[in-house]
Amino acid sequence: MPWETKPELSRLLDSVRPDVVHTQAHFVIGRYAFSESIRRGIPVVATNHFMPDNVRPYLKAPKAVLDGGTAIAWWDLRRKFQSADFITVPTQLAADLLTENGFSSPIRAVSCGIDLERFAHLRELDCAASRAVPPRVLFVGRLSSEKHAADIVEAVAKTDPALGLEADIVGGGDQEEPLKQLAAELGIADRVHVLGKISDKALMEAYQRCTFFCMPSTAELQSIATLEALASRKPVVLADAVALPHLVRDEVNGYLFPPHDTDALADRFTRICRMPDDELDAMSKASLDVVAKHDIEYTLDTFEAIYDGVIRDAVDSSAA
Repeated sequence: MPWETKPELSRLLDSVRPDVVHTQAHFVIGRYAFSESIRRGIPVVATNHFMPDNVRPYLKAPKAVLDGGTAIAWWDLRRKFQSADFITVPTQLAADLLTENGFSSPIRAVSCGIDLERFAHLRELDCAASRAVPPRVLFVGRLSSEKHAADIVEAVAKTDPALGLEADIVGGGDQEEPLKQLAAELGIADRVHVLGKISDKALMEAYQRCTFFCMPSTAELQSIATLEALASRKPVVLADAVALPHLVRDEVNGYLFPPHDTDALADRFTRICRMPDDELDAMSKASLDVVAKHDIEYTLDTFEAIYDGVIRDAVDSSAA
């Protein structure tokens, strides 16, 4: 329970006596981590994954009230995170977003990173030879409002039926049943597969099976699922929103589309479905170039260097 968290965290810090604490949030445990670590003189590294737009879709209130709540949320995030010794975010766009909302502390972009070796067997496949028939678009993520997976369903319905485009939608959430209902209403229930939560093995098979990946979300500070698709040597179609654009070179390893524009999204889907094998293969290979800098080994090395720096600064400060 929340009221039991603070003493438990205090006992943990006193028992482990860490040289540095790294928190990934400013709610509950993360909030206590700030205050309890600072009280003990332990340096804090803070990584932000939060943005108020993640919450707004779930709040039923007038726009003026939501705008006021958003301002308060940004104030609270600033107040807590700027007490850290070092702030990181997954992408430079996420860093710029914090600066635009009043952050004055230095912020470094460090990718969340993924284990590229997990996807090595998929990178070796001949894209043209393994091309899905019929073509398939894949979505992986939490099925919540801000992910806009319904845009994929609507876009599939707007493509030429002769293409036979199918959609695999992986993940759980409150939109799971509404997505199935939408597909039925649009007459494409046989082409939209809402798979729910699946095993890691099944997820790998979904990445291998798809022709391309789509992320229509408007609230991504990075997107691990998109990184996984890139590592699987797949073209991506991404909403031109927040941090997603840094994962696609438009018309090179995929396409951007205006958020919520299902006509434009259907157009991008159609382009990939009709793309000659050699062009699809070139686009797929380009995805590997984009994801190369997101290897988890680079991320781990970067954070180790950050930890060394804040620990050294803390020691120097104590000595002074």
